[in-house]
Amino acid sequence: MPADRSGYRTENLAAGALLTTAAFFCVALVGALAKVAGQHTSTGVLLLTQNAICLAAVAPVALRHGVGALRTRRVGLHLLRAATGTGCWYALFFAITQIPLANATLLTYSAPLWMPLIAWAVTRQRVATATWLGAAVGFAGVMLVLRPQGHGLSVGELSAFAGAVLLAVAMMSVRWLSATEPTLRILFYYFLLSTAMSVPVAAADFAPITAAASPWLLAVGVAQLLAQALIIVAYRYAPAEKLGPFIYSVIVFTALIDWLVWHHRPALSTYLGMALVIGGGLLAVRAKAAAPQPLLPPPPSP
Repeated sequence: MPADRSGYRTENLAAGALLTTAAFFCVALVGALAKVAGQHTSTGVLLLTQNAICLAAVAPVALRHGVGALRTRRVGLHLLRAATGTGCWYALFFAITQIPLANATLLTYSAPLWMPLIAWAVTRQRVATATWLGAAVGFAGVMLVLRPQGHGLSVGELSAFAGAVLLAVAMMSVRWLSATEPTLRILFYYFLLSTAMSVPVAAADFAPITAAASPWLLAVGVAQLLAQALIIVAYRYAPAEKLGPFIYSVIVFTALIDWLVWHHRPALSTYLGMALVIGGGLLAVRAKAAAPQPLLPPPPSP
């Protein structure tokens, strides 16, 4: 079949779903590896190292296509995506030093629930009632995780929650960029700009990279790079509205890793919160897929 705007020729939902799930397993690994690496260095150094490793891998591929292929008229949107993505990763990396990995990831990856509100605020386009309902259900799950016993918000929870808002803006900026920008250009400018933005953060939050930290930092960068590559390949097999729900697999994977490695068995309220966040997200995605509006591009890792 002829190639369409999604860039795939023959739809293979099983292959796309498998690749997307593998991508978000790598995202879960990024969080777990970062939690270990954070015991040996600062959050700022961790953030810079992750971005620099990915830039070192993506830049040669992008430059091989020539400088002309990197010309863009959407510098502002690239800056927005890099700033919000960098802020999201910093917020998540800090959060996992303060609260269980599963909780930090769940709160951060509630980001799709914010997207209808952001889309409405920016474009003033009508949002389907089912989308609002899905978002409301998901936010009920977030509140269940945030305040299971009615206690106040911790610094770690606030950080993860801020990361969710930043991730939602980053995801929306990718949606807007994808209308005119190819995937490789989006990735190149993201890692270039995010690396530059991470330098002052790492300088202000500097800690020497010890021998013990080096392998963990390298592993974080490789896991992030694999996640990005798998997402790109996955969306060659199936469209975004069919694969989008698999973003929530990261919540399940992270909860399992947190349980097996750090013995943080989720409380009943956390299980219920996960179910509501995932259920609300799936309801919102189904509503968006049925609505007569442009398709949402692949939901990237930040």
